[in-house]
Amino acid sequence: MADISRGTLRGQRLGLFSKSSYTIPIATKLIASFLAIIVTGNAVFTVVGISVIGDRVVTEAQERVRTDLNAAREIYHGELRHIYDVVRLTARRPPLLDVLQQGETEQVYSDLTNLQRNEGLDVLTLTDASGKVVLRISNPDNVGDDQSQDEVVSAVLRTKEPVAATEIVSAENLQRESALLADRAYLIFIDTPKARARPETEETAGMMLKVAAPVFDSKQNLVGVLYGGVLLNRNYDIVDTIKQTVFQGAVYEGKDIGTATIFQDDVRISTNVLNENGTRAIATRVAADVYDQVIVKGEPWIGQAYVVNDWYITAYEPIRNIDGNVIGIIYVGILEQKYVDIRNRTTLTYLAISLIGVLVSVILSYFIARGISVPVRKLVSASKELANGNLEVKVERTSNDEIGELAEAYNAMAAALRERDEKLKDFTRKKFMESEKLALIGQLAANVAHELNNPLQGIVTYSHLLLEKNTCSDTSSRSNLQKITVQADRCRDIIRGLLDFSRQRKPDKTLCNINTLLQDCLSLIQQQALFHNVHIELKLDTELPSVVIDPSQIERVFINLIVNAAEAMDGLGRLTISTRRVSINGDIEIEVTDTGHGISEENLERIFDPFFTTKETGHGVGLGLAISYGIVKEHKGALLVESEVEKGTTFVVRLPITATEAGVENGQQA
Repeated sequence: MADISRGTLRGQRLGLFSKSSYTIPIATKLIASFLAIIVTGNAVFTVVGISVIGDRVVTEAQERVRTDLNAAREIYHGELRHIYDVVRLTARRPPLLDVLQQGETEQVYSDLTNLQRNEGLDVLTLTDASGKVVLRISNPDNVGDDQSQDEVVSAVLRTKEPVAATEIVSAENLQRESALLADRAYLIFIDTPKARARPETEETAGMMLKVAAPVFDSKQNLVGVLYGGVLLNRNYDIVDTIKQTVFQGAVYEGKDIGTATIFQDDVRISTNVLNENGTRAIATRVAADVYDQVIVKGEPWIGQAYVVNDWYITAYEPIRNIDGNVIGIIYVGILEQKYVDIRNRTTLTYLAISLIGVLVSVILSYFIARGISVPVRKLVSASKELANGNLEVKVERTSNDEIGELAEAYNAMAAALRERDEKLKDFTRKKFMESEKLALIGQLAANVAHELNNPLQGIVTYSHLLLEKNTCSDTSSRSNLQKITVQADRCRDIIRGLLDFSRQRKPDKTLCNINTLLQDCLSLIQQQALFHNVHIELKLDTELPSVVIDPSQIERVFINLIVNAAEAMDGLGRLTISTRRVSINGDIEIEVTDTGHGISEENLERIFDPFFTTKETGHGVGLGLAISYGIVKEHKGALLVESEVEKGTTFVVRLPITATEAGVENGQQA
C-alpha cells in the first residue's frame, strides 16, 4: 500500500497517470463536499448567530431601558404637575388677600401649614407684588427677604402666569426656608470610579421642584406670588416610585434588577443604587463619559455604564431649568449581569444545537451519497449528450427512489425538448410567413384606401348635392339616393380610419392642462342628442399638474372614449370622468366610467384590434380604440380597460407628466 501511495503521489506531481489508473468514488467526493459545506456553513452561521444573539440581547435591554426612562420622566414630571396644581389652586384662595392687604396671617398660617404637610411640600412661601416675603410656612419667623431675583418667582412677576420648573436653590435661600433643608442639601463627595476630576469636595446648594403662582385681587391686579416646592436632595419618593412602578422590585442573584437616580450636576442626590455596604449611594458621582454626553452636550445617553460598583444597561436624560440650562440628570438602569447570563446561556444552547446538527448532517450525507453515485454518473453522461445536441438519448431507471424519478424526469425533459423543438420550428416558420403576409396586406390596404379615397370623395360630394337640390321627385328614388349617401359616408369613414391607422403621425407635443382639455371635449359633444339623457359627473383633481402632450391627438382619444361610453349606455345612464395623480413625479390618470352593458371576457381581449367592433353594421368600423391605443402608446402612456357585463366599463388613460422631445423638457417649454 505504501508503494502504491508513493507511486500515486509521484504520478500526480508529474501528471503522467490517467483517470483509469486512479479514481475517487463520487460517494467520497459527495461526503467530503457535504462535510466541507456543513462545517463551513455551520461555522459561519455560528459566528453570525452568536453575534446576532449578543446584539439582540443588548438591543432588547437598551429598548427596555429607553422605555423605562420614558416612564421615569413621566413620574418625575407627574410630581412637578402635582406641585403645580397644589400651588396654583392655593394661590386662588381669598384668605391670601387678607395676608397681603391686611397682614392677618394666623388663620392662613394654620391652613397653609396643614396643606404643606398633607401635600408633602418642603417649601410654601408667600411674597408681595415686589417679591418681598410676607409669610414663610416652613420658617415663619424669617420674613422680609427679597425673592424677586429667584428664577421662578421673577418669571411669575414678569408673565403673571403660574410657572413650574426644576431649580438649583442656593444654601443661603435654603437656610432662609429651613435649616433642615440646608442640612439635607449638604453633601461631601464620595470618591467614585470612572468619575471626572473635580476640584470641589462638597455641595451646599439643593435641587428643587419649584412652582410659583400669581395672587390677584378682585380687580385682577397682581398683589403677590405664592411659591412652593419639594427638595430632591435625600428625598427618595420619586426614585423609589420609579423603581416600584417600572421594575416592580425584581431582584437577580440578590441584587435589584432596576435602579433610578436623580443627579444634581454629576452628584447623586436621590437614588436607590446601593453601596457595597447596602446604603444608598448618595454623594457618589456619575462616570465622566456620561457627564460629557448628558451635562456638557445636553444629549441623552443609552448604553452600558459603570454605576458605583457594577455594570448596568443605562439611560440618562438631562434635567433642565426654566432657562433650558442642564442642571442635573434623571437615570434608570437595568443590571447588566442578567442579560450577560441570558446571552451566555443562549450562546451555549445555540452551539450545542449547531454541533448536533453537524453530526446528524454528516451521517445523513454519508448514506445519501452512497445511493447517488452510480445513477448520477449516468445522468451526467446523458446530460453531456443532450448538451451536444443529441435529443434521442435516454437514461434507464434503475431504482424507485428520487434518483429513479430524476431519470424519468430527464427522459420526459428530453422528449419535451424534442417536441418543443419541432413546435418552435413550425411556429417560427408560420409567424414569419404571417408577418410577411400582414406587411403586404397592410401596404396593399393603405394603397387601395388611398386610391379609392379620391373617387369616393366625389361620390359622397355629388350624392349630397343631389339630395340638397331635391332633384328626385319620386319618393322611392329619393330613398335610394339617401341610402347611397349613407353608405358612401360609411365607406369614407372606413377609408379615413384605415388611412389614419396606417399613417399615424408623430405627436406635436406641448404643455397642456388635462382638466381644461376634458372640459373642451365635453363642450363639443354633450349637446348632441346622444348625451341628452346621460348624467355626466366630473371628478377633476384641481392640483393636477400640466402634462406634455399633443392636445389634438389626446382630444381625439377622449372624445372617442366618451362617445363609446354614451353609446354603450344607449344614451341613458351615468358617465363619470375623473383625473388624479398616481405618484410623485410619476403619471396622471384619466378615468372614464359608464354604467352600460359592459364587455364580455372574450371580447375584452380584442377591443384594441383593428376593425373589431360589437356595434351594428353602419355604426362603426372598429378603428376608434385601435387608433386611440396607438396615440396613447406614442405618448409613452397606457390605455387600460376593466369591464363587467351588465355593470359597466372603465377605461383608464395613463400619461407621463414629463417628457423631453420636440423642444419640451420636464414639463416646461424650452
